[in-house]
Amino acid sequence: MSGSYGMEVVLRIQALLDARCTLSFVRLPSGLYPAANLEGTDTSSGYQYVWARDNVYVGWAHWVSGDTESATGVARALLAFYLKYSARFEAIIAGDANPGDPGQRPHVRFDGSTLTEISSQRWAHAQNDALGYVLWFAAKLLRNGALPGSSREWETLSLFPRYFEAIRYWEDEDSGHWEEVRKVSASSIGVVVAALEAWAEVLRGKFVARPAVANRGCDIDAVLELAAKGRGALEKILPNECIQSDPAKNRTVDAALLFLLYPLQVVTGNLGSQIVSNCEQHLKGDFGFRRYVGDSYWAPDYDLKLTAGERTRDFSEDMAFRDAMLPAIGQEAQWCIFDSMLSAFYGSRYALGRDPEDLEQQTAYLNRALEQITAADDPGPPWRCPELYYLRRGAYAPNPHLPLQWAQANLMVALHAMIESTKLAKR
Repeated sequence: MSGSYGMEVVLRIQALLDARCTLSFVRLPSGLYPAANLEGTDTSSGYQYVWARDNVYVGWAHWVSGDTESATGVARALLAFYLKYSARFEAIIAGDANPGDPGQRPHVRFDGSTLTEISSQRWAHAQNDALGYVLWFAAKLLRNGALPGSSREWETLSLFPRYFEAIRYWEDEDSGHWEEVRKVSASSIGVVVAALEAWAEVLRGKFVARPAVANRGCDIDAVLELAAKGRGALEKILPNECIQSDPAKNRTVDAALLFLLYPLQVVTGNLGSQIVSNCEQHLKGDFGFRRYVGDSYWAPDYDLKLTAGERTRDFSEDMAFRDAMLPAIGQEAQWCIFDSMLSAFYGSRYALGRDPEDLEQQTAYLNRALEQITAADDPGPPWRCPELYYLRRGAYAPNPHLPLQWAQANLMVALHAMIESTKLAKR
């Protein structure tokens, strides 16, 4: 079904989802959100912990929907964590720590209840995109006056550009959105570029009470020069994800590039359209989007082959073991975080140009996102936003990580964008 929605229909959908708690979030006392509300006692997946990246998307959804308190709560808690462990930034900036060791980098997955690192587990913490999202989100809230910004928060934020400079993010190999093999990824570089440019807007503005912080992280010319280095790298890589010659790293299409279009808006125009077209041609499935061609996470019968604790372990340096579980290209898991973001992306384009084709695409992708909500005959509770659908005994089914709060957040953004489009369509 395509067509278009009216305001009344969207509000009825929202009311129905609210009645079923589809968009109800589990929030920790710290203000952060665990990756999933597992609705049970099994914590072997680790999804009871928080990811910086996921929390920015949850915070962004609440900000877009008008819940400023929840949005700023996310930003403040993330900054409190990185203030607590600011020595990790400082050691790499000073050259006293080895960024080649992911454990020495600022951690991007941690215990959100206590705001402490998880020392018992090895993890692929080399994720420049995750840190970029934190800076980008905080800068957005600062610029809009929602986050006043204490002197300690400013000092913490000023570490991010200096850290990105120290690791030479525009050519740094990181594990990126999917926490896997380290490579020079356009999706990670693009997030950092968006963050640096947003931070430069804060530094340029007169609308924020700015504490006196004197270092390169608060020097607007230095920040813009740093962003330009990332822009230069993107010009060479895009619309690809990675152009390194190593076949284990080289990647033409990756759905993480879609986030550079929305919400980051760091890529626009024809290049953005090319990225969408590539993802639609190579990654779009009946149930969602594959992250990339050959993705073996939740390959067919994944839960039958691995124990609960093994499924989500760090595979970043052992991808061959997991990749052997994917029988054939085309049988990758299909994720439920992309259709809603594409719907919002087309909504943003419709707001600018009033092109009926953009509204039609916005509607089609919202329909797909709504169809991903679990049904009564699916495994697990119904009316939930799953992480992904995977092949289990020959049929696609949602995996146990539901509801995934990142997926809920993206759907909330898509519904809000559709409401805005229905208002414009009436004019």
